Amino acid sequence: MQVLKFTSQVEEYNHYLELNLEEQKLIESAMGAAKNAYAPYSKFSVGSALLLNDGTIVTGSNQENVAYPSGLCAERTAMFWAGANHPDKHIVTLAIFAESEDFVVEKPVYPCGSCRQVMSEYERIGKHPMRILMSSATGKVHAVNGLINILPVAFDADNLKR
Repeated sequence: MQVLKFTSQVEEYNHYLELNLEEQKLIESAMGAAKNAYAPYSKFSVGSALLLNDGTIVTGSNQENVAYPSGLCAERTAMFWAGANHPDKHIVTLAIFAESEDFVVEKPVYPCGSCRQVMSEYERIGKHPMRILMSSATGKVHAVNGLINILPVAFDADNLKR
């Protein structure tokens, strides 16, 4: 037997104002997108903002449904919209912001497993690792350069080859 060890590198910022102006703007776009969330069941609103390689910003918010599996996360809402409307561009940076009606979201919110899998696909298509900014209502941010830091062993198209 052999043991494989994977490590991640995460940058931690006490407040998003420590980021460069472009990244601050992206976090603020994600904050604005969270206001458009449809989250009557969880009362947990998530917004995302993507920066594409031509400077375009695309936003998304979580959209719940009473049949829970029928809803969609903010990250995938934005990524699928970008893929459908800007198929020739790749994602440079993805910002995520979450807030709740019931409590203060103190820790940065990381994407769910399904969103990480979709992010993996868009990194592969774009042939470019994306920067991911995960933020909270307190302003704290965790940032990673490349999905490999939060999904070290992704399933990808190479797994389908013989």
